[in-house]
Amino acid sequence: MTDIILSYGGTIDKYEGDAIIAFWGAPVTQENQAQLALDAAIACQKKLEEMQDELKKITGTPFVQRIGINTGKAVVGNMGSRSRFDYTMMGDTVNLASRLEGINKQFGTFTLCSKAAKDSAEKNGTDLCFREIATIAVVGKNEGVTVFVPMEKSDFQKIARVQEIYLKALNALKEGFFHQAGELFASIKDKDCCAEKMFQKCNDLEKSPPENWNGILRMTSK
Repeated sequence: MTDIILSYGGTIDKYEGDAIIAFWGAPVTQENQAQLALDAAIACQKKLEEMQDELKKITGTPFVQRIGINTGKAVVGNMGSRSRFDYTMMGDTVNLASRLEGINKQFGTFTLCSKAAKDSAEKNGTDLCFREIATIAVVGKNEGVTVFVPMEKSDFQKIARVQEIYLKALNALKEGFFHQAGELFASIKDKDCCAEKMFQKCNDLEKSPPENWNGILRMTSK
């Protein structure tokens, strides 16, 4: 995964537990940094798929990896003290990317990116397609962020019909029609893990409707 990230022009920040933290756009400016990050994510997931048989022989269980991608301004440079410092990044943009990695668990997805990353990649002519999942507010934040699963066109075409129904359900959810949205999500939940997760969220919202619903799903965990 490190080799893939480096091949797409990424800078490895650090290894933290089982995570690789990387960024683009520094120390060398990259106008297409979001596109490079997204392409690297797709390549990493493909590589893991290629390794599955070998990994299963060793561990007896399949491996998954979750990836979160965001684009925006951040503070990057040597941080620490005179005696010890790291070349690293800081800021809300960085924190959101980290949160998106974890939020994959709540939607049954493996790679999530923000609208900012999607828009930047599309501006630079990406060939990827983007599946809209929901508008969310991460823990500690009030503003909503629309999140997407980046996909190659061939993979997106396979779920085109499912995504068409998913978007109808998502629009109903945003309008506050929780029961209607739940029924639509239910109609495809056997084919789509995202729909299954959203069906459950609709049930929860129908049982305890929020007072001032604005279409934003508020995450309760990282």
